[in-house]
Amino acid sequence: MFAVTTPTIEGHPIQQYVGMVTGETIMGVNMFKDIAAGFRNMIGGRSTAYEGELQQAYQTAINEMCQRAEAMGANAVVGVRVDYFTLGTDNGMLAAVANGTAVRI
Repeated sequence: MFAVTTPTIEGHPIQQYVGMVTGETIMGVNMFKDIAAGFRNMIGGRSTAYEGELQQAYQTAINEMCQRAEAMGANAVVGVRVDYFTLGTDNGMLAAVANGTAVRI
């Protein structure tokens, strides 16, 4: 299934707009990754532990959105956007929400 940020897919005209579709995930970052990120924050550089969590949250939200689009009868999603935020009492949870327009091409 195509999932693109653009409003169209070149070479594939949209035949039908099926509707809005979303996918979301909420992931906890474990204590050990938090400690490793804290050390990285003190000495500088990239936090590969958090980057990995972010990439996993992104992919999970996109996959869920595509599954929902397929269940609606779509074969592509256009105008995809992914937003991230933290939540929980100590901001220890990472959420990713993907949304777009399910279409038939």
